[in-house]
Order: sequence, then structure tokens, then C-alpha cells
Amino acid sequence: MKLVENKKLHLTYTITSTFEAGIELFGFEVKSLRKKQGSLDGAKVIVRGGEAFLVGIYIPPYQAGNTVASYDPYRTRKLLLKKSEVADLYGLEISKTLTLHPISLYLKGSLIKCEIAVCKKKNARDKREDIKKDINKRELRAHN
Repeated sequence: MKLVENKKLHLTYTITSTFEAGIELFGFEVKSLRKKQGSLDGAKVIVRGGEAFLVGIYIPPYQAGNTVASYDPYRTRKLLLKKSEVADLYGLEISKTLTLHPISLYLKGSLIKCEIAVCKKKNARDKREDIKKDINKRELRAHN
């Protein structure tokens, strides 16, 4: 079950491959995500020191009155990956043309997982072609 999704990602990026990762969260962040609160807009994945981190994700506190005053809803969160997966992501991150972005946060059993996409930025021509395809699909559906 998808909890939070980055819907704008498909508009500006072409997704070449995906990874699944666990995410390190506080208990009240888990409760907040289960209520489908939060946002992945502007979030990205960085690899530093042999670890992967999720930067720019917004997860509000579950109960604002009961949360520690020093809590930052935009804090950097650690991704739980195997060393070989981190090495693969680091190799992709070094590339100037590819970037790493979270697609969604979802439940897998009782665990919250993050789907990471290896993305390539679309140019204006690619965006226009995608818009034309979408319009054609809508017209075909309307006629049927």
C-alpha cells in the first residue's frame, strides 16, 4: 500500500531503474506516514561515506503537541541497503547525467520501504512528446 508518492517525478525525469530500500524512522514518523502525511517533492538520495541518505523528504510529527521541540520534519534520513547496493548507487551518482530520487514510500508487511529511482532528466522535446502521447491516450479512451 503506497503511503506517499512523488507524482511529479515522471514529468521531469525518465526512470531507468529502481531499487528498494528500508528507511530509518522515529516511531511518530511511522505513525504520521501511516496516516499518509508527508511529501517527497524535492527529495533526493545522496551517497556519502558508504551509506545512502534521503534528503529533503517532509514528514510532519504525528501529534505536534507531543513531539520534541528540536524535531526537524526535513531531517536527513538514513536508507538501509546492502553494501553492494550502496556501491552501485554511488557509481550511478558519480555520473553527471543520472540522479537518484525517491518514487514512493510504501508498506511491505509491517515495514515501511522506499522505492528509489535512477533518473535521467528529460529535455523539452521529450516532455512535449510525453504530453502528446497522454493527449492521444485520452482521446482514444473518450471515443471507446
